[in-house]
Amino acid sequence: MRPRPTLAVLKFASCDGCQLSLLDCEDELLSIAGLIDIRYFLEASSHFEPGPYDVALVEGSITTPHDAERIREIRRQSGYLVTIGACATAGGIQSLKNWADHEDFLRTVYARPEYISTLATSTPIADHVPVDFELRGCPINRHQLVDVITALVAGRQPRTPSHSVCLDCKRRGTVCVEVAQGIPCLGPVTQAGCGAICPAYDRGCYGCFGPAAQPNCDSLADQFLKTGTTARQLVPLLRNFNAAAPAFRDAGNRVAADASRGNEA
Repeated sequence: MRPRPTLAVLKFASCDGCQLSLLDCEDELLSIAGLIDIRYFLEASSHFEPGPYDVALVEGSITTPHDAERIREIRRQSGYLVTIGACATAGGIQSLKNWADHEDFLRTVYARPEYISTLATSTPIADHVPVDFELRGCPINRHQLVDVITALVAGRQPRTPSHSVCLDCKRRGTVCVEVAQGIPCLGPVTQAGCGAICPAYDRGCYGCFGPAAQPNCDSLADQFLKTGTTARQLVPLLRNFNAAAPAFRDAGNRVAADASRGNEA
């Protein structure tokens, strides 16, 4: 009988929400547990076993020198490395510090900042080691996570959507909030996976699943600006949970720079 594949679930800078999504699978998790050997998952059990592991699920971004070393060791110990959630795939909400002086943050938050060891940036796992598969979302879609794990066990490529949120709005019969109400919405450039929840409740998509395949963020940003959205509104929309994702980052930087030049003029 072939041994069950070994699995580790590991955490870096994050809120643990994506690991909780795995625990929320409940019945599905019981079925998965019979197919794999969970060796390391501190969110679920204090018992763990050292690697190597066939599959490693990694949540969180790299924000300290120690974590930068640790992820390289995890990569060496992992046959297949999957990053889960916006923190691991795009630096997370904490990547907002990439646009600020992190020393100011340290002095504001900590009484003795000299004891804090941190990097000036929050970066995705793929900036440090090769990643085999990225599962987007803040938090991730638990059904997608189950599919990824079962796909790896079965030896097939995981199937996750790459189309935009707009298509899911059409499937739900949701009227476009941008067209009908003039609400800025990142749905046209955001990868599906959330079920298009926000537009269904009259709120624009804020990109929690990161950029869709081949997004044209510059064109969308220009359209918003032409129809009355201000740079003050648009930059925070682009700099959100996936602020450091290249497509959102570059568009946000351009809008902010253009606005700054306009103010100087």
